Amino acid sequence: MAIITPYNYDFRIAGTAARVYCGKDSLGSLPAELKRNRAKRAFIICGRSVSRKTGLIERLRALLGDSLAGVFDEMSKDTPITDVIAARDAARAVQADLLIAVGGGSVIQGTRITAILLAEKGPAEELCTQYPEFGAAISPKLMSPKLPIINVLTIGTTAQNRGGSPAKSGNYRMEFFDPKTRPVALFWDPEALLTAPVSMMCTSGATNYWAAVKNMGYIRSTPLADYNRRQVFDLSRNSLARLSDPNDVSVRIDLCLATYLQNRDVDDGGGRPQHWVGRVVYAFASALFNLHQQVGQGEANAAFAPTVMRHLGSRNAEAMCRIADAMGVWKEGDPVADAPLRAADLLEQQLSCIGMPRKVSDLDIPKGSAAIILENSMKNFNADPKREFIKERDLLGEVLDAAW
Repeated sequence: MAIITPYNYDFRIAGTAARVYCGKDSLGSLPAELKRNRAKRAFIICGRSVSRKTGLIERLRALLGDSLAGVFDEMSKDTPITDVIAARDAARAVQADLLIAVGGGSVIQGTRITAILLAEKGPAEELCTQYPEFGAAISPKLMSPKLPIINVLTIGTTAQNRGGSPAKSGNYRMEFFDPKTRPVALFWDPEALLTAPVSMMCTSGATNYWAAVKNMGYIRSTPLADYNRRQVFDLSRNSLARLSDPNDVSVRIDLCLATYLQNRDVDDGGGRPQHWVGRVVYAFASALFNLHQQVGQGEANAAFAPTVMRHLGSRNAEAMCRIADAMGVWKEGDPVADAPLRAADLLEQQLSCIGMPRKVSDLDIPKGSAAIILENSMKNFNADPKREFIKERDLLGEVLDAAW
């Protein structure tokens, strides 16, 4: 099977207007960003660890002075919708005119949904993606103008410059999308990035590497998307051995860069690979870490990815050959059926070396959770917008059982 990528030269590039500030004292440019966006009542949203275990929020208070209208520091892991509603109410009470997210994915996603709930009428349940009993999922069009958002990262995350956000409501995953909630500025400040513990670096690094691996399974690509994916794969793979160093700021910036570039895919005219392995892992992992508070996204991906690759890789053989080739475990002329198996074995080994689980059972998750995970996987817009999973429920249940 040939692995040369035929370029698609019919594409559109749609860049976004976010500014990126990186390097020593980059947060010093934050007041200028407020001024550029004509903001006088900025409102910070973060989690308890950032506000109570680091000096980052006090540093921002000193920088912003009277321009800081308030702080909400109760945004929890996986973005509970109750926390988002509380953040909305707090921001509305101080008449915020700009939102600053300080943290990782959960906080950044929660800030986007806060902007939506501040601007749109109606309850959150009507503003999120809808799943009719029959037919494709429906993402409501949210037309009201949104407050500008600035993201101050404490860890590299693909959430940093996207327009979509999930929130947790009990065991259910709500999904919101509005391109107007993309940030106007991103800050990759070394002192802010060094506040993240090594455990968080490892789970984020695992998530990023798995995303880079699955994105190598593309059949056609625009030139920019092809160059971009190869660079992200190299950055992500090379970062694995450095994640455990608490003082290595370069690997933390590399993760910011890699996750930023991953989001350039669509902007550079390349659609994300839609092989079954990537889609099913995303659905299973999202359902798992939303159900069990103690499980991180990296751990969830690691627990499912090798097993799903072994069981479903044959459905998209060419994509798996490209992934295995990028990982260096397969070459043209080797048996096609070996590609997903070899890639799965190496992936499992690489992720376990940074403390990630090999199976769901390694996470002490009760087997009774499988039914809930399977059910919630049936409603995941990014993984299954056309609702194809419903027809494959029995097969996906078998794969889920094998991952235990």
